[in-house]
Amino acid sequence: MGSLFRSEEMTLCQLFLQSEAAYACVSELGELGLVQFRDLNPDVNAFQRKFVNEVRRCDEMERKLRFLEKEIKKDGIPMLDTGDNPDAPVPREMIDLEATFEKLENEMKEVNGNTEALKRNYLELTELKHILRKTQTFFEEAEIHHVQAMHDPSLTEENFGLLGEEQSHRAGQALRLGFVAGVIVREKIPAFERMLWRVCRGNVFLRQAEIDTPLEDPVTGDQVNKSVFIIFFQGEQLKSRVKKICEGFRATLYPCPETPAERREMAIGVMTRIEDLNTVLGQTQDHRHRVLVAAARNIKIWFIKVRKIKAIYYTLNMLNLDVTQKCLIAECWCPVQDLDRIQQALRRGTERSGSSVPSILNRMKTKEVPPTYNRNNKFTQGFQNIIDAYGISTYQEVNPAPWAIISFPFLFAVMFGDFGHGFIMFLVGLYLVTREKQLQAQKINNEIFDMFFGGRYIILLMGFFSMYTGLIYNDIFSKSVKLFDSSWDPHDPKTNLRYTAGTLNGSVSLTLDPNVSFIKGGPYPFGLDPVWALSSNKITALNSFKMKLSVIFGVSQMALGVMLSIVNHRFFNRKLDIYCGFIPQVIFLISIFGYLVCEIFIKWIIFTVKDAPTAPNLLIGLIQMFLFQTEEKNIWYSGQRGFQAFLVVLAGICVPWMWLIKPLYQRHQQKHGQYKYQQVPTGNLLDDSEGEEVVYHSDSERSHYDPEPEFKHQPLSVNSGDIIGQDYQGEGQIDVTVEEEFDFGEAFTHQSIHTIEYCLGCVSHTASYLRLWALSLAHAQLSEVLWNMVMRIALQIDGYGGAFLLAAVFSFWACATVVVLILMEGLSAFLHTLRLHWVEFNSKFYDGQGYKFHPFSFDDLSEYSIED
Repeated sequence: MGSLFRSEEMTLCQLFLQSEAAYACVSELGELGLVQFRDLNPDVNAFQRKFVNEVRRCDEMERKLRFLEKEIKKDGIPMLDTGDNPDAPVPREMIDLEATFEKLENEMKEVNGNTEALKRNYLELTELKHILRKTQTFFEEAEIHHVQAMHDPSLTEENFGLLGEEQSHRAGQALRLGFVAGVIVREKIPAFERMLWRVCRGNVFLRQAEIDTPLEDPVTGDQVNKSVFIIFFQGEQLKSRVKKICEGFRATLYPCPETPAERREMAIGVMTRIEDLNTVLGQTQDHRHRVLVAAARNIKIWFIKVRKIKAIYYTLNMLNLDVTQKCLIAECWCPVQDLDRIQQALRRGTERSGSSVPSILNRMKTKEVPPTYNRNNKFTQGFQNIIDAYGISTYQEVNPAPWAIISFPFLFAVMFGDFGHGFIMFLVGLYLVTREKQLQAQKINNEIFDMFFGGRYIILLMGFFSMYTGLIYNDIFSKSVKLFDSSWDPHDPKTNLRYTAGTLNGSVSLTLDPNVSFIKGGPYPFGLDPVWALSSNKITALNSFKMKLSVIFGVSQMALGVMLSIVNHRFFNRKLDIYCGFIPQVIFLISIFGYLVCEIFIKWIIFTVKDAPTAPNLLIGLIQMFLFQTEEKNIWYSGQRGFQAFLVVLAGICVPWMWLIKPLYQRHQQKHGQYKYQQVPTGNLLDDSEGEEVVYHSDSERSHYDPEPEFKHQPLSVNSGDIIGQDYQGEGQIDVTVEEEFDFGEAFTHQSIHTIEYCLGCVSHTASYLRLWALSLAHAQLSEVLWNMVMRIALQIDGYGGAFLLAAVFSFWACATVVVLILMEGLSAFLHTLRLHWVEFNSKFYDGQGYKFHPFSFDDLSEYSIED
């Protein structure tokens, strides 16, 4: 039965592929995406398999493509993505692809090396240019100071004559001062200056000036702020110290002539070389850009081709070679419904390869539990993901996803019942649904966006159902709307005064009494009467209504879960579970909680608002029902005490029924030789000596009664005396029927836990559904508080000032509504709905002990790696 209701029927198949056709056949199966290959070489190291060299070649091609992609992104060149999905290239095309990638990589490395060398040369010339300019200023300032000193009027001829010899001696010393000039990173200047002062003991003179524009680092491409410096000193010893300090601070030293003419001549040469370098750099960048633009047109296609080749060889490494080395043998899981499509894909692959020998597909018998495959579309996939997050369905058990399509958004809406908030959520879901193709084409790499986009149909339905429940609650951004005429009588029954808009405007606390306040007509046609929004006892009135609805929804969903369990029991032919599980569970649930739901509906039908004071209290009545002490005021039909006592006794009988009968009956079967036998899979007979242990290896199969995958390659040991039947299958191969060991204590303990869990769960799960009422109340009250504390204040202010204030307050209210009431409250309601489905609903029928079907498909090419 292949449908969403139950997982697809799967079969284990064996493929015989000719060596020359194996690549093409696996390629066709990858395009089809319906075959899960099994690794037939689990003990072989990944680096010792047949096609490991091909996988390594693909890894190397991927590395080169990632290098090109990095260079393309560095230059900001858009990569063309047409959405094409090319077929996997033939094996001989790998050589052409490798040659193309090798050529591009070498060309880019050569261009990058030349560019780096040119930029390093350009940086040196630029720094030298700034040194020549700045040092020229330093020397000009020194000459001006010298001329001013020579023309100082305070020096008389006599003094000048007396000091002339001394100044001449000092001038000679100054002319013999040495200097070095260079460039250093600006942040290092303070530490550089302190180090020079301490090491040279103040015998050097440092001048520095900042370079106005940042300079580009030729290696990293970062912009660096630098400064020009010149250091004057005297003697070779200080010169050596200064150079070592410059080397330690990674300062770059440049030659600087002493005379202005030489500096001018060098500056002219530097400028000429800079202009030439700019020309060469521009041509190099143009060539680099042309190469990268050409690569950007095809890089997406190249990635797909290489990853498809890699995935094919990765899969071929899972296959076995026959003794002739001419045929590859594969084992795979595939849906029975798609066997014809798989056969057609194998024929296409054989024809493409030019092989004359067709590929063979044989179905195999196995007792191994197949993987679970639920066929979904883009609408149902989101709901299936919610179920799979709890646990993968056991093979072919009832899938909860179809029921969650309606129940999940509805229960969410019960807690999130506001038409305005639901409408905003509905618009968000509608936008994601209507623009899904454009958003998928953009390939937005954001985890939060991917989560919302994957659940777009869930968001759409949650918003739609919230709009419906919002109308039922008559709640639109915490305000009510008058859709129909109210049956409220605006006369105060105590004072006989008529309420008006003026008297209700904050001056009167209105308390509605359903017995006397609604006498003009029948009930409100749809939803809640809007007059309740003015009442001070609104919460009290709604509490009873929402609480009863929560119990009804909860018991109904739990009853559905119990009813679905019989579908599983019948499908798997578990008759004992029907008689000792399903029947007493249904009786127990209906006797107590089904009876409570019936009381709720009957009370709504037969009791009017005038009968409210004499109507029975259901909660107290339920407690008294278990105590067999129902009071007179809670008696509302004849024979109630006897009927309720019968229901309690019937529910009590169901407890030992679920608890004892199944293990006792199994023990009775075991004693009389009627217990079920376990069929052990085919294995290799190692020792069949009478009375000794017999070990049967199961390399490819495992028992249906031992569903743990980690044991499937372990030997099964039994005593030869327990063997009650054999079926010879060939040399060393037999099917052995072994009597399954029955442990009464284990069965009794398991059934005890199951019974206690169900009985207590019925009580706790019913109480858990009251979260529907609690969160609905919390959401409505939070929305009302936000309106009263924000919007209501701004709406009460008149004039232009009130208009400006309203605009600002509305912005704050709108942001708080979206962030707090829709996002945070919506997430809270979503998580509570998730809990109700995972625990309260699924626990009634869902085992979730399966493992997922992972077909070999080119749709996901990121998981195939040699490191795996």
